[in-house]
Amino acid sequence: MPFYHRLGELPRKRHQVLEKDGGGMHFEQLMGNKGFVGPSTLMYHLHYPTEVKQLKSLGDRRLVAVDERELRPRHLRTNGLAGGGSMVLDRVPLLFNGDCAVYHARPDADDEFFYRNGQADELVYVATGQGTLHSQMGTIEVKGGDYVVVPRGIIHQWRFTGEAPRLLITETRGYVRTPDRYRNEFGQLIEGAPYSERDFRRPDTLETFDEKHDFPVVTKQDDHLTEFTLGHHPFDVVGWDGYYFPYAFSIHDFEPKVAAFHLPPPVHQTFESDGVVICSFCPRPYDFGEKAVPAPYFHSNVWSDEVIYYASEEFMSRKGIEFGSITLHPDGLPHGPQPGRMEASVGAKWADELAVMVDTFRPLKLAVEARDVEDTDYWKSWQS
Repeated sequence: MPFYHRLGELPRKRHQVLEKDGGGMHFEQLMGNKGFVGPSTLMYHLHYPTEVKQLKSLGDRRLVAVDERELRPRHLRTNGLAGGGSMVLDRVPLLFNGDCAVYHARPDADDEFFYRNGQADELVYVATGQGTLHSQMGTIEVKGGDYVVVPRGIIHQWRFTGEAPRLLITETRGYVRTPDRYRNEFGQLIEGAPYSERDFRRPDTLETFDEKHDFPVVTKQDDHLTEFTLGHHPFDVVGWDGYYFPYAFSIHDFEPKVAAFHLPPPVHQTFESDGVVICSFCPRPYDFGEKAVPAPYFHSNVWSDEVIYYASEEFMSRKGIEFGSITLHPDGLPHGPQPGRMEASVGAKWADELAVMVDTFRPLKLAVEARDVEDTDYWKSWQS
């Protein structure tokens, strides 16, 4: 995040001894991206963060695309996907390219291992459910409607309560961040941005464990899982400070913009990464200009694929979708409101919708796991 946070015990200066009670010193670790010039955090451990007792390969998690070249709009019904299992090991790939991969998960069991994604940032949208993200940098309570960002390399563990959550997981090769245009030259979110720093929830409680036995940390790199067995609990951090940490933001805290006439999707942008933008469509008043057409105009996403995850059963321009539906409108193909939706929007006062949009600037491929839940007749839904 483009702002500073700290928790726990720190020395007065960076790279200065932080003494332990009873003698000895804590071990400093820098974690950040882009070498030594990107966002980073300094952590202070009870034990060597490099101590590994054992390595074990857990196999590949390479993504495989369907063997077809037909270009068409797609509709995936994620309610038809098998649920259960682990959030890490049983997430189901749906769409992917070289910049990102989109997964769906409905875990019903807590992972006994810890997890570290070494190849991508993770942006988790909690469509339903509640729980806690535990990490080296502390805990964050989460609930339905939350986006949770876990930058790559951070060891963490999820714990959900109640019914199995519905999770939309976007792994991005680039750093997930707020759009540049929402920040001034000093990094502060500006007046007019659709949120402020107050809306972002940082780790609020630091859990420090001084335990010495075997702790498995599953790490993903190059689409391969490796289990590292540490000789101590990975949450042995006594203090940290910096700009690199997990955080949460509720879609219900996004402040949608309203105008006399229809505004394009970039006004709904919430996050960005390299080759990817994420937008939030939230309940809001409709366009109020005389004879305004609130439904979006037909458009062609040249140089962009558009993915929408429907977190409610209502969306102004769509019919035939359900909670959990995902649509893909590929690069260049014109799309827009289905028959009757544009006409029905004229004179309407309120958009009661909730959806997450993931736009990519390189074409997406359909994962083989998504083939069985595709509504293959979706492309016909624009026929009068």
